[in-house]
Amino acid sequence: MLNNTDRFFLFDEIFPFLKSYIGKLFVVKYGGSIMQNELLQSQFIDDLSFLHFLGIKVVLVHGGGPSINNWLVKFNIKPKFENGFRVTDASTMEIVEMVLSGKINKHLVSLFNRNNVLSVGLSGKDANLVESSPLFCNSTNLVGCVDSVNNNILQLLLDNCYLPVVSSISNGLDNRTYNINADTFAGSLAESLSAEKLVLLTDTLGVMRDINVSSSLIKSLKISDVQILKDKAIISGGMIPKVDCCVKALQGGVKSVHIIDGRISHSLLHELFTPEGIGSKITL
Repeated sequence: MLNNTDRFFLFDEIFPFLKSYIGKLFVVKYGGSIMQNELLQSQFIDDLSFLHFLGIKVVLVHGGGPSINNWLVKFNIKPKFENGFRVTDASTMEIVEMVLSGKINKHLVSLFNRNNVLSVGLSGKDANLVESSPLFCNSTNLVGCVDSVNNNILQLLLDNCYLPVVSSISNGLDNRTYNINADTFAGSLAESLSAEKLVLLTDTLGVMRDINVSSSLIKSLKISDVQILKDKAIISGGMIPKVDCCVKALQGGVKSVHIIDGRISHSLLHELFTPEGIGSKITL
């Protein structure tokens, strides 16, 4: 239990961060197994609401892999993955869109609205926010890559104190719907908005020298370190596309990117308001 003196010391610690953050824009990506934990989800919504009330502009991008898998099974469709990407045929895409835009997106919006944070749910389809094309040559696999971002709708909402919640699907130039990796989607939005920060909540502590040793977490990286770590196979597997989208965002004007463990209570606030942070911070 904090006494009054401790509370003032706490304010002294976060005040320098507040001064630099107010009025800035953060893009936060939320997804993975942490979405299944109601307590962590409630804390995460509270944390984002706190940032909003401080005068920080927030865009939330979400995925929803575990929920998609559950609904695919209900429809007797077996989830399939190749090289870390969901194999998304037309039937699977219908479920993906239903779950992401129809269920998860609106649930998150309702949670913010209960916190008196006016929130608007979108997908990449709305107002041609994101246009995409196939990531793979296989014409039946509706996994997409981002071709362009028209962020006018986001700017309009942010300028009027709304918090946009965006699901990571979009229209293609061929008028088909594409499923886009949520990290990549968030990175593209952050780049287009010249965001101060891109924060990716994950199921790992961050970039680690040894995924089995928590003390091997690399707290601070430069872009120049990334290729070295790839060459040494320290950054490997599913962390490669995650870090690649971070590098692209930084090269596109985002000031810093943070990969943090969403399984830790209030990990977002730990990362943003403590000098040491809790995850991996990547900068130019």
